[in-house]
Amino acid sequence: QVQLVESGGGLAQAGGSLRLSCQASGGRFSDYTMGWFRQTPGTEREFVAAISRLSTGKTLYAEPVEGRFTIFRDNAKKTAYLEMNNLKPEDSGRYYCAARQSDHAVRIRSVYFDWGQGTQVTVTS
Repeated sequence: QVQLVESGGGLAQAGGSLRLSCQASGGRFSDYTMGWFRQTPGTEREFVAAISRLSTGKTLYAEPVEGRFTIFRDNAKKTAYLEMNNLKPEDSGRYYCAARQSDHAVRIRSVYFDWGQGTQVTVTS
């Protein structure tokens, strides 16, 4: 099991950028594929991006963020990141970091067993 703490959320204007961080502790970070999900009130938590275990690992993105968001990780720092560029108001939501003890980056929420508390992102037009 790994503990996850997100940071870096906040308020941004449309077209702007934010970088989210996910600090892990309590486990061997390099054993975990990392994912980012987001949720708005009244909706299901949706997949945003994932990266497999290696720092040069396979990445996977949801179509709405492809080409604008970049997921990467620093295994030495036990941290995963989500670089968000060209933000849109529809990117607003609470962003959650998640981990699964596997080498496969997948979109399915239910196979990620460790979650952070989330960080809020609000994008204004």
